[in-house]
Amino acid sequence: MSISSYSWQCPTCGRQVPRKIETCRCGFARPAEAPEPADASPEPVRNGPNPLLLGLFLGLAVAAAMLFYLKEDAPPQQAAVAAAADEAPFEGADLVEPPVSDAELSFPAEASFATVDSPAPIAASTSLSLEDVVARALPAVASIQAGSGRGTGFFVQRAIVITNQHVVGNETSVQLTVSGRRYQARVTSTSASTDLAVLQVYGPDPTQPTLRLGTAKGIRAGQEVVAIGSALGVLSNTVTRGIVSAIREAGSVTLVQTDAAINPGNSGGPLVDRNGVVIGVNSMKIGGAKGEGLAFAVAIDHASQLLNGQTNTAIATPLQGLNRIMTGSTASEDLREQGTAAYGTAVERAGRRADQIDELWGRASKNCVARAARAGDREWFAIYDANGLQIQLSNATNCEGWLAALRTNADIVRGEMTRAAEAARRQGVYPGVMRDIRRQNSMEWSGW
Repeated sequence: MSISSYSWQCPTCGRQVPRKIETCRCGFARPAEAPEPADASPEPVRNGPNPLLLGLFLGLAVAAAMLFYLKEDAPPQQAAVAAAADEAPFEGADLVEPPVSDAELSFPAEASFATVDSPAPIAASTSLSLEDVVARALPAVASIQAGSGRGTGFFVQRAIVITNQHVVGNETSVQLTVSGRRYQARVTSTSASTDLAVLQVYGPDPTQPTLRLGTAKGIRAGQEVVAIGSALGVLSNTVTRGIVSAIREAGSVTLVQTDAAINPGNSGGPLVDRNGVVIGVNSMKIGGAKGEGLAFAVAIDHASQLLNGQTNTAIATPLQGLNRIMTGSTASEDLREQGTAAYGTAVERAGRRADQIDELWGRASKNCVARAARAGDREWFAIYDANGLQIQLSNATNCEGWLAALRTNADIVRGEMTRAAEAARRQGVYPGVMRDIRRQNSMEWSGW
């Protein structure tokens, strides 16, 4: 602010006279002046910054900083909201979802994250309870009736069932009962060396539950297992619990030894682990003082091979291989035992065909046979001797046609018996044992 605002200069003596004094000391009187404009009289000088201006400046600075933070550092959702507010008018604009709160984005303090090199292990809580394992497995387990025999099987596909070979025996079709429903099934493949059989079910339920096949590889002694079957062949859905006692190699067959009870009728049922996966097919129990409580299941790996068309070419059955382990028998003894069993099967089969020839013999022998030399258990065995059968022609019967049919069928039986005897001799089967087997089936003849 200038000095002239507070004084005026006397033109006579040059003094500065205060503006409120109208006459100078020299006697000069100041003439009247027009009033000065309002902005010519500035406010008095203050000794500090204007508080109002300072507050306004600080407020603008804070607002600018917040706007910069929202646009540059905020999460993508918040930035989208800010951009929408700055660039688009409210009317007609699309609504934007509110940003996720910090509480929703936060993680528990104890959370941990695995790296690519160190994947997180599966939590132990994923294992099923024993009740859950049984509940899931039972609908896939079936009771089997094969002729006079009974056992158990389990579905591995909607129309495919696995069981033991000794359950189906020589039957070509069996009856299944599962969840109260009955089905017919045919035996599609068997393996005596692994004691396994595969069944094809007719008209299966499209929603039929199945069991998943695992492997016996990696099974450890002490591992908990569950055996499911039809005890005594009539008590279906029987469940026993135990552990894996050991893994045994019986020749070319792997057996799972367990203390879970496997009773008659349980044969062919599944042995499952705590995840409900099948690791074996319940097959046998060794009784007696030395083997009390010992039960065995054929490793499920052999069933998988059979399903894939692979066959085990071994001669010994799992039971024979196990007996060899327990008794310490020699290889020659095992071979003789196998030969005895094979000879018995062959003679039994030939005996059934001989029963049919008995019927053929009875139809016309009275009219067409004058004499038959008895040389064995059946009258028509006389046809095997050169002069054992004397034929007489009859006008009422076609004896020539009847005799031709008799010889054809008799030759088939003779061929079966000859081949069976030769195989038995090669395997060291004793002649007396062979004779006893023939007599049991009414197949004894001096010429065998």
